[in-house]
Amino acid sequence: MNLSQKKSYESNELIERLPKHLKQFIQPQDYEQYTPINQAVWRYVMRKNISYLSKVAHNSYVEGLKKTGIGIDSIPSMYGMNRILKEIGWAAVAVDGFIPPNAFMEFQAYKVLVIASDMRQLENIEYTPAPDIVHEAAGHAPIIANPDYAEYLRRLGAIGAKAILSKHDMDLYEAVRKLSILKEAEGTPPEEIEAAEAAVDKLQKEEVVLSEMAQIRNLQWWTVEYGLIGDLKNPKIYGAGLLSSIGESKWCMSEKVSKLPYSVHAVEQEFDITQPQPQLFVTPDFSYLMEVLEEFANRLSLRKGGARGLQKLIESGMVGTIELNTGLQISGQFTQSILNEEGEVIFFKTEGPTALAYREKELIGHGIEAHPHGFSSPLGKLKNINLAIEDMGPFDLKAYNFYDNKWLSFEFESGIKVEGLNVTGIRNIQGKLMLIELIDCTVTYGEQILFTPKDGTFQMAVGSQIISAYAGAADHDSFPNLYEASKVQTIKSEKSEATQRLENLYAKVRSFRESENFVEDDLESVFKLIQTDFSDQWLLILELLEIAQSESLKTKLNSALDDIISTHVHLKTLIKEGVAMLSDELLVS
Repeated sequence: MNLSQKKSYESNELIERLPKHLKQFIQPQDYEQYTPINQAVWRYVMRKNISYLSKVAHNSYVEGLKKTGIGIDSIPSMYGMNRILKEIGWAAVAVDGFIPPNAFMEFQAYKVLVIASDMRQLENIEYTPAPDIVHEAAGHAPIIANPDYAEYLRRLGAIGAKAILSKHDMDLYEAVRKLSILKEAEGTPPEEIEAAEAAVDKLQKEEVVLSEMAQIRNLQWWTVEYGLIGDLKNPKIYGAGLLSSIGESKWCMSEKVSKLPYSVHAVEQEFDITQPQPQLFVTPDFSYLMEVLEEFANRLSLRKGGARGLQKLIESGMVGTIELNTGLQISGQFTQSILNEEGEVIFFKTEGPTALAYREKELIGHGIEAHPHGFSSPLGKLKNINLAIEDMGPFDLKAYNFYDNKWLSFEFESGIKVEGLNVTGIRNIQGKLMLIELIDCTVTYGEQILFTPKDGTFQMAVGSQIISAYAGAADHDSFPNLYEASKVQTIKSEKSEATQRLENLYAKVRSFRESENFVEDDLESVFKLIQTDFSDQWLLILELLEIAQSESLKTKLNSALDDIISTHVHLKTLIKEGVAMLSDELLVS
């Protein structure tokens, strides 16, 4: 992030406490980027949502709109939202579309709502695969005003941020990000979109074992994005994907969509982001979401550790952390493990920058600068005495020379042998050794040489078990570039002269409505320009119809809308519902 970006976005206490590796994704919300067409799209969607969702959404939704400062007539500013979100202990930041899965989850864990500040095109008014401000601000934000749901979102983020990814997860993330950007970019050639869709489809159809992140992603999808709540026969909507999609919010209420009781089995239910969902899950209440989340979390390597957790980290190829039973935490890219006959880890290795920590705080002198080329260590109990080093009392420590400046020579039950001069050790708060530093050290396993004196000082982790394994670093400050931002950036198209003229017409109609300073001839002249150059602009005609006063002009406008329907049948529902909204007494300006 450059200095200009740092100065451009509004910050607060919640945003300031974010680690550096998350702040790199924060973008300034350039409110001037929103065109009059964007504002008209926002207004249509929000008016439609308030009209319809007030009947089918969870009762937290409408109340939440007020609490979070989200209005109907204008796209919300991040600054205004944050002033109000602060009262419920949350904040919001703008980002550029989809961000890496773990980063997204970690923002949630810090109670910061990630908002893609771009606005969907008019052509995608019903649904867009790209995250946009309608989906994020009007979908997610209102529901977090409910305390139970907000706590679920935070816990899901805290657990999800540590879920281990696979290479397939990252490939799918990049493919979906590219597709969403191309679909929302004005003038993208159809063949480019088709190729991007094919890439996503291919990845989605690959038969792979679901990673922990993929399972968390499924939970997020079936709750936060597409969740229903209440009674199976008459549920209410709370998922942001439904709340922000005019089409799907109606589709999901039909009998064509199966309503299933929500349970931990939802982690296995995949989804297609490009299609309406054929089934949805219904939770009885928000507190039940947390029960299911805890049930699922108990399955994760975060809480189980062991050889399986370490292997998942190795396969991920990303920075992860293991925690030993002494409390020592090792963060880096794990590349090797050696197991004994019982399948227990007896040796592990990282490559590249590695950091050591205790209780999520980096040990002094053991950051990535101290371990730039990796870290390795044996684990287990000592041979013959069947005792782990961390369990040794003063007598045992003395017997085996576990003191500073003493020559050590010992063998683990696994057969790994260590010889070297004990320089110093680090203990945990219980006084147990958790790290030993040796020089002139040799580590062997049968014929295999694991470490030699020429490799430098040997830092040996003390521990017999891996009790936790998870994605990311133990201390967030250890890896300032923990998540790599995608190289696929949002496409900003140059506006054509025709687009600029169209935006001017939208702006003029908006000005008429807001100021009420116009005469009927002003509206007639705008309508003539629409008929001449933009006869298919149904939303602009609707905006004009809203403020038209004479029956003569209203008749012309309605006739123009009928003409559009006759040639663009797919717009019929949008136009008819837009006309119906104009007389809806429930609308609040």
